[in-house]
Amino acid sequence: MTTPRLTDRQALIRNRARTRDDALFLHDAAIEETEARLAMVKRTFTAPLIVGPQAERWAAALGLQARCIADDEVLDVVEGAHDLVIHAMALHWASDPVGQIIQSRRALRPDGLFLATLFGGQTLHELRAALAAAETEITAGLSPRVAPMAEIRDLGGLLQRAGLALPVADCDRLTVTYATPLHLMRELRAMGEGNALDHRLRRPTRRAVLTRAAEIYTERFALPDGRVPATFEIVHLSGWAPDASQPQPLRPGSATHRLADALGAAETPLKD
Repeated sequence: MTTPRLTDRQALIRNRARTRDDALFLHDAAIEETEARLAMVKRTFTAPLIVGPQAERWAAALGLQARCIADDEVLDVVEGAHDLVIHAMALHWASDPVGQIIQSRRALRPDGLFLATLFGGQTLHELRAALAAAETEITAGLSPRVAPMAEIRDLGGLLQRAGLALPVADCDRLTVTYATPLHLMRELRAMGEGNALDHRLRRPTRRAVLTRAAEIYTERFALPDGRVPATFEIVHLSGWAPDASQPQPLRPGSATHRLADALGAAETPLKD
């Protein structure tokens, strides 16, 4: 049985080939946050790996002598070769995100650190709603146009499924404003984030659909100054390759002190 593909890899590669450096400000924001997180880890990483379409940009900005590879479905990695793996703004396009994280974990040495940044489920919710309403109104149908990005609560579970210890998932939400929705659509193409869904419509979108989508977007979301906002949710994931030196959870029922005593509070037993 063939697993359904989320992404048309050839279309994704073509889209990324049209990326402009001046449109990569979201990568730069994610790099800045990743740098801050690495600064909190009191460790020098000697064998880092960066996965993603802008891996070299990330390595240069973070000052890492890192091996840089593409986010192919099968990652070009050697088991246990790295003490740090950064999956950089690519996991939202993975047809098998758990598989990508598992491969990253296998590339780590024991107690190696995995970090990932990706777009989360609230990303472009305004554009998603406007396109869906316009297409339904004009064509009486609906086709996939924006990748179905995962919610943060689900992404945290992926880390555990992949076998990483001490998993953490959190996010930043950025709002960027544009003169018109069409300006946003053009910038998405310049970011390399155009529609590369495997089940996308394989012919040009009707002009009437795009025009109506822009109208709906403006009607619903325009700011007082006439500009339109676009939400980008950047999710940050972290976890560690398991190692005996890491903190381990206590066995249930093994506590030797009562929480009520520590808090100086009266304990009220619950009724059966």
